[in-house]
Formats: sequence, structure tokens, C-alpha cells
Amino acid sequence: MIQLIHLTKRFGRLAAVNDVTLEVPSGEIFGFLGPNGAGKTTTIKMMAGILKPTEGTVIIDGRDISEDPVGAKQVTGFIPDRGFLYEKLTGIECLQFVASIYGMDHGRMESRINELVTLFEMDKWAGDLIESYSHGMKQRLVMSAALLHEPKVIVVDEPMVGLDPKGARLVKSVFRSLAGKGVSIFMSTHTLGIAEEMCGRIGIINEGRLIVVGTASELRQKAGAEGRDLETVFLRLTQDIDD
Repeated sequence: MIQLIHLTKRFGRLAAVNDVTLEVPSGEIFGFLGPNGAGKTTTIKMMAGILKPTEGTVIIDGRDISEDPVGAKQVTGFIPDRGFLYEKLTGIECLQFVASIYGMDHGRMESRINELVTLFEMDKWAGDLIESYSHGMKQRLVMSAALLHEPKVIVVDEPMVGLDPKGARLVKSVFRSLAGKGVSIFMSTHTLGIAEEMCGRIGIINEGRLIVVGTASELRQKAGAEGRDLETVFLRLTQDIDD
């Protein structure tokens, strides 16, 4: 469902992402970890079509994002860590605007908006101006907008930022449900506990290179840290500690 093939992005002499090759099948929640500046957000922006790769290819559901950017984006939901919202719109107006961009017919648009407003528990404030929303409320709206067109792939950067425990639990439930329906979820996070709880496999990027991919158990074996927490595994694999 998601294929990154020798994906590279250079800014001058700096290789922010360096020859990353990876495949995420249908129905997998894949965790993407790395230190600050390792290349996570640059990778995600290339997957979302915001940045053009210097070399390599991003394929989403069989669509090369460089050759068919519209087709790839039609099947992708992108959830940035800080999404841009038109704050003088209401939540409903925002979702209607996004639906129009995807060319959704009126009946499907109304049905999906009602479904998502209920799913993300936004009924009480969907008609309010976005400028009055808390950060957590805005994050729920951004997620609703990303899921509106029923994408086959979701690319998400720090999904739990700004969410209270109830909101975080809701998002976890939504992601698990989507994965159960065959949606591929590529999730970048700094929260190691969430990665271990949610993800079938985890990839760690460091200095632009994908250094390891595997289950949490496999990562522990590769780090020689069986029985240790994922933080220790992460630090060993990125060579931040030697214990």
C-alpha cells in the first residue's frame, strides 16, 4: 500500500533523508521514530506531496506521487502535527470546504460529516468558529478532515499532540478500527509507549538513514536489550547511550 523506494531529499549538501526504502502493507499501523532532526518530518512531507524528492519514489496504493500526484493524494489522508485551519470558518464549514476539494457529492459529504462529527464527539461545537477551539479540538477537526474522503492510507505526524487522555484513547480506537478495515497508517511519533502499544512494526531513522525496522521484540533483540523498555532500545540503536 505504501512503498518508499530509495527515497532521498537533499538540502544543499545535507542529506535530510538518505536512500530510505520501506514497504507498509494494507492494514498495518507502522511507527516511525527518530531523534530530532533525523528526517522524520521531511520523509512525511515527501509522502504527502509537500516536498519533492531529490531522488527515489513514493508509491501510494500503486500511484507514483511524482507522476500522479492528484491520484495519490485522493487516496491519502495527511494529519500534520499542527494543521492549518481557516479560523473564521465553523467546524462544519471547514469540513464542507475539504469535501469540495475532494469533489465529494452532496449526499456523501453530508453523510461523512455527520459520521465524523459523531465519531470524534464534536457535536456540541461543530457549529462554532474554529478560532474558539482548544488545540485538542482543532486536532480532532484536522483528523476528521483527513478521514473525510475515506482514504486508503493515512500519514500522521505526532497524532496525540495536544490531546487529553480521553481524546488520545479515542484516536487510538479510530486508528485500530481503520487498520482493521485495511487502511495503512504511517505514524511518526516521539512517544515510545504509543509506538509500542499501537504499531505492528517500528522503523527508526537516524541522520537521514533508516537504521532498523522490526517489531518491538525484534528491535530489542537487535539492540541487545531484551526485557528493557523501548526508550533504552531506541537510545542504544541511535547510539545515544552505551549501557
